[in-house]
Amino acid sequence: MLSDKRGLTFSSSLRMLAALVFILLCIKSGHGQTCTEGFAYDRRARQCIDVDECRSLPDACRGDMHCVNRNGGYLCIPSSLYNQPYRPETPVLPEPVYPDPSLGFPDTFAPAVPRSVEPSYPRVRTTAPCILGYILAEDGTCNDIDECETNSHHCNPTQVCINTAGGYTCSCTEGYWLIGGQCQDIDECRYGYCQQLCANVPGSYSCSCNAGFILNPDSRTCQDVDECEDEPCSHGCFNTYGSFMCNCDEGFELASDGTSCIDLDECSFSEFLCQYRCINTPGSFSCICPPGYYVYEDGRSCEDINECDTGNNTCTTAQVCFNFQGGYTCLNPLQCLLPYIEVSDNQCMCSAENPACRDRPFTILYRHMDLSSGRSVPADIFQMQATTRYPGAFYIFQIKSGNEGREFYMRQTSNVSATLVLSRPIKGPKEVVLDLEMVTVNNVINFRGSSIIRLTIFVSEHPF
Repeated sequence: MLSDKRGLTFSSSLRMLAALVFILLCIKSGHGQTCTEGFAYDRRARQCIDVDECRSLPDACRGDMHCVNRNGGYLCIPSSLYNQPYRPETPVLPEPVYPDPSLGFPDTFAPAVPRSVEPSYPRVRTTAPCILGYILAEDGTCNDIDECETNSHHCNPTQVCINTAGGYTCSCTEGYWLIGGQCQDIDECRYGYCQQLCANVPGSYSCSCNAGFILNPDSRTCQDVDECEDEPCSHGCFNTYGSFMCNCDEGFELASDGTSCIDLDECSFSEFLCQYRCINTPGSFSCICPPGYYVYEDGRSCEDINECDTGNNTCTTAQVCFNFQGGYTCLNPLQCLLPYIEVSDNQCMCSAENPACRDRPFTILYRHMDLSSGRSVPADIFQMQATTRYPGAFYIFQIKSGNEGREFYMRQTSNVSATLVLSRPIKGPKEVVLDLEMVTVNNVINFRGSSIIRLTIFVSEHPF
């Protein structure tokens, strides 16, 4: 009794476990609402039920073939075999044995011969020793017929025949799916199989990448190409995602092709870049100065070379070297014209005792100065004043000669001094000699006399 109860308990547990697995499978199928090929999901039953392909597919079997639905598929068999009427085999019954009445009737009777029951479904009957889908071999065994190899199947041209035991199945190759009994191409590009570019082809797809990327070994994803490794830029290269950028060194700019660099002409940017002249060089520029100047520390300005200090001049020992902007001149020794006599190395005097000096200036003082060409005006450039003062005297300052162009005028700043003013710009190179006169007037003693400063102005060629 104990062993029977344990067996019964174990059997019940197996049935409960099978029922639980079946419920889980039904719940999973109902939740995902997806079934394998040959089945369809029934919302009411909440399970996958077999699809009758013989009804749903037009011309499931062609020719003289009849469609027989199977669980998850169907078979095509010859109609001649399918339509044969049912002929049950009548077994040979033994002769009935009746009891001898003279011996009396036994208590038991012989069992009745069982009767054949005709099935409610069509049965395929054949006189062949092998069932449908098999062929008799020489050794008397039944071997499966490969309908796919013998080309005796009835699959559509778009389908692929798969041999099974006793039959075959029509399916689709990879990259196709069965729609309405026909294998149609799957457009894999709709499902984002490729990272960038996708081209659908019959039964498959092909991935490619945009410019600046290469296809990875997985044939789906793309990897950035470091174009800078091939040195496409003439100067500098900066790799970016899917592309690259070229940059140029200082003094160059990127050409229209985006890879080469062309020199910038800095001299064309401004005429004030250099004080004198700008010379463009590859990637830069340089400033030069005219003769008599050198380039200053800032690299742009021009500074005068003092040839008199450097000794780079041609003056003799008897001459005096006078430097001016951009050059120099050699001054000869002073020579006073009669009736003047030399009283110093730069002054001539005409004595009052000499009758020839009566209407002449008392002294002539020689002075020299330099002036930049085109100097802005007005500008005070020279001062003069009386060195000797007399009681009751006053002084008049004026330009006696050399101001034919009226570039100068005298402005008296006090009773004994005045300033020479440049009123118009002068373009050089030019040498201007002015006689600046100071007239002394004393009405008490009825005296009138004058002195001259002979000012030589060397106007430079350049405005610096």
